[in-house]
Amino acid sequence: MPILLKNKKVYFDYEVLEEFEAGLELKGYEVKSLRQSRGSILGARVIIRGEEAYIIGMEIPPYQPANTPKDYEPQRTRKLLLKKQEINYLFGKGEERGLTIVPIKVYYKGPKIKIKIAVVRGQKKYDKRQKIRKREEKRKIERELKI
Repeated sequence: MPILLKNKKVYFDYEVLEEFEAGLELKGYEVKSLRQSRGSILGARVIIRGEEAYIIGMEIPPYQPANTPKDYEPQRTRKLLLKKQEINYLFGKGEERGLTIVPIKVYYKGPKIKIKIAVVRGQKKYDKRQKIRKREEKRKIERELKI
């Protein structure tokens, strides 16, 4: 399962409650660009409109700028392929106060490109400081054990 794009800050900025796997509705030149690991999911999020899920803020630059259509938009809204039951569940979670749905990573699963999304809750500043402190202590201990 080669990972194409990853949002590393999700685990630092948010508390991940649940994860889901979804398909992405892409155009051919977007797939080619993703296969070269070009793109970004930083700052992207998932919204539910009607009975469909969309990802907004995901950027996929053109594969070959000279050959892409003139109306190509790198940050266009892309449809997520989920089961109706999952969409209804995510709609309920998205409406809850303090919860957001964000992408974690884009990867291959066989010949298809999938995206892992998560229902998250924002972390407080003091929680982030505790994580940093624990990480620094762990590094210090490992450094001392190596010597």
